[in-house]
Amino acid sequence: MSKVILEGFILVPDADLQAVTRELVNHEKLTLEEPGCLVFKVQQHSENPLRFDVYEEFTDRSAFDKHQERVKSSYWGAVTKNVTRHYQISE
Repeated sequence: MSKVILEGFILVPDADLQAVTRELVNHEKLTLEEPGCLVFKVQQHSENPLRFDVYEEFTDRSAFDKHQERVKSSYWGAVTKNVTRHYQISE
């Protein structure tokens, strides 16, 4: 099986920025603890505070899919329901 890489960015509505920023630390911690997570970085863009650059690496598709399922039912999933996602996924 091949490694799965997700890269891109999210755009956060101004009204959700505080909640997203506050929950990001916990989301990063939980993701890095997931089996199969190799790299997980979400960084607020220096010139646009509503943009967060995202880079993720998982050992395989199964680990990536499990991460996606966890996120959907997590608090992070709730606070980011209004964000616009711009991702590329490669294997």
